[in-house]
Parts: sequence; structure tokens; C-alpha cells
Amino acid sequence: MKILVLNCGSSSIKYKLLDMTNNEELSSGAVEKIGMKGSFLKHTRRDGQKVVLKGEILEHQIGIEYILGILSSEKHGAISSFEEIDGVGHRVVHGGEKFNSSMLITDEVIQKITECIDIAPLHNPPNLAGIKAIAELLPAVPQVAVFDTAFHQTIPDYAYMYGIPYSLYAKYGIRRYGFHGTSHRYVSRRAADFLGLDYQNSRIITAHLGNGGSICAIKNGESVDISMGFTPIEGLMMGTRSGDVDLGVVTFLMEKETIGSSSVSTLFNKHSGVLGVSGVSSDMRDILNAKNEGNDRARLAWEMYQYKILKYISSYVGVLNGVDAIVFTGGVGENRTEIREYVCKQLDYIGLKVDYDLNRDARAKEVLLSTPDSKVKVCVIPTDEEFMIASDTIEILQSHN
Repeated sequence: MKILVLNCGSSSIKYKLLDMTNNEELSSGAVEKIGMKGSFLKHTRRDGQKVVLKGEILEHQIGIEYILGILSSEKHGAISSFEEIDGVGHRVVHGGEKFNSSMLITDEVIQKITECIDIAPLHNPPNLAGIKAIAELLPAVPQVAVFDTAFHQTIPDYAYMYGIPYSLYAKYGIRRYGFHGTSHRYVSRRAADFLGLDYQNSRIITAHLGNGGSICAIKNGESVDISMGFTPIEGLMMGTRSGDVDLGVVTFLMEKETIGSSSVSTLFNKHSGVLGVSGVSSDMRDILNAKNEGNDRARLAWEMYQYKILKYISSYVGVLNGVDAIVFTGGVGENRTEIREYVCKQLDYIGLKVDYDLNRDARAKEVLLSTPDSKVKVCVIPTDEEFMIASDTIEILQSHN
């Protein structure tokens, strides 16, 4: 079965076409700068050759037309006709409390995703735009929604509730939802297989570290806590997001800078985090280079970033009453050996032992870092959200046949 996976952002569409019969990636790419000058599609063919197409891509439907066009083109494509596409799986960021699993997309599901726009105004509208575009362009092809928040619906109420009047939770659904659920679900399952653990009887902490980042505590295959909250801003300090911050700081700045809710949201989402502290970049490679050249703000940003990761992982050891495995994933988690070394050295008190020579050579591949006598297993598992979305799509389509 061939599954097209779509991840629609506000001004971009990432895609991947997978043949799930043999778990083969047929092609992938992204449409960038939708609705802006200089929009383009970058496409990676089955043979690895890269292609760039420039055009006036004003909206998501046009972007998906470009994607379908190049996927079926004689020169660069991977299919001869659209009839070869058996299903389309969509990443949908927010399912609120309405969805605890992936769903076959129906009018009712679309309505419920629409009802979540208030709590995900930046993410759900482009996700819906992608769904509606496929319905228009490929009306006979079934679609599946895979929610970032669904995996975290097993978090207990004492962990997801905030200390605010309960009436506000009841009225607006204000609670911890958590994100990156598809990634945490994939890497925790894959890690259990890789390490020989019983997934249904295990304590796993997954660290999804990229420009955005989150730490998840997983007990017996279920998420029991996640560093991200009502929105993706809570938790770790990230590339441009502040992470945890005293609410009093928000109201103080609104008064002192005379800014409204929109501006303060932009401040903490787009101009804070590693970028805001360092003044250099949101990219950890740039931060490390500047730190090594003596930039003290880059040094500070780096130390704050890794400290927060350690703090959350350590707290989740307590939440799980111990830990069997710690898993690093995401662009930073898979490639920044310094982060892994810092965290693991600080956790040696729980009997964690790592081969640091091996760690320094481990980048973007599955690898066991812990030594045979370590009481806690540590590994790197590259995430594959697209594979997880495609797998869910097939499972749901088969269950509805």
C-alpha cells in the first residue's frame, strides 16, 4: 500500500510518499513560503536526486497540486497515476480532549478539529486546509488524522491539570495537552524493540530535542507526563520559545512594554529561547561555535538549554519511580553528543553508565550508548513520525474495510 503523508504548516507543506508493503520511502519534500514571494517546492526523488520547482504558490491547495503533480510526473515522480495512492495521512497538531487516537477523517472529525482551533490557532487551520485540499483533489482517497496530542491523553488528571479555578478548565479546556506525541510514541516503541524491553512493562523517558523540544515520561507504553503544556511553549527552553516562565513576567512585560496578547505571544514564541538569550541564533550549531569563540551569552544559552533538559529528565525518574531506558531523538538529540554526555554524567547516581567514546561518534543512527553494567539503558533512536503516521493510516483503513 502506498501512503502519502502530509504535514501542513502555516506557510509550508512537508510530504513523504511511502510504500508500506516493504517500508520503502518513494519520495519526499516540502513546499515552502506558501503565500509569499519566492515560493518553491523541493523534492527528493526515489534515487536521491533533488529537484527544485519555483512558482506562485498562494495557498495550500495549490501547494498540494504541485506535490501531486511532481509525484506523478514521468521525469521525477514515483507513481504513474493518483489511483496508486491508497490513503493520505495528515499530521494534526491538536485534538484536544476529543481524540485519544488517530481517526478516519469524516465530516464529524473535521468539525471536531475545527472546534479545537481556539486552542491551536496557528496549527489546526493549515492542517484543515490540507485535509480539505485532498478532499477536493483526490475525493476517492480516504484520509486519516494523526494527532500530536492523542498519545498524551493517558496522562492522569493530577498531572494535566493547572492550579487555576476548575471552572476555567470546564469552560475552555485549559489543561496540559502535550505535543510531539507521534514522535514520542514511535521512538519509545522502537527503543523497546531495540533494547529488548517489554513495552507494556517498562519505564521509558524520551527526549525529543530539536528547534522545538519536549521530554516525555512513558510507563507501560502510556504517556504519564510531558513537558509541553496547553501550548507548545511550556517546558524546555527551545530555539525561539522561552519554555517555562513565571506568569508574573508575562503580565509585568505587558504593562511595562505596553504590549497586548498578540505581541507578548510573539515575544515568547518567536524571539525568546536560545535565540533570545544568545542574540546569535536558534541553531545549536551556531550557539556552540559562538560559545567556543568566547561569546558569553552563547555560553549562557547553551548551559540554560542543557540544564532544563537534565531537570525534566531527572524529575521524570521520580515520576516513574525509576527508569529502564532514556532515549534521545530529534535533530539535537540525535546529533549533539555534548548534550547527551552532559545529561548522562549528571545521572550517574542512578547507576547510569555510558561509553562516552561511542557517544562522541554516534550521530543520526540507532545506537546503544550505555555499557553492559549500566542499570539504565541509554540509546539514540532517530525519529520517524512519517512512518508512524503511515502505519496508523494503514491500520485504520484496514479496520474500516
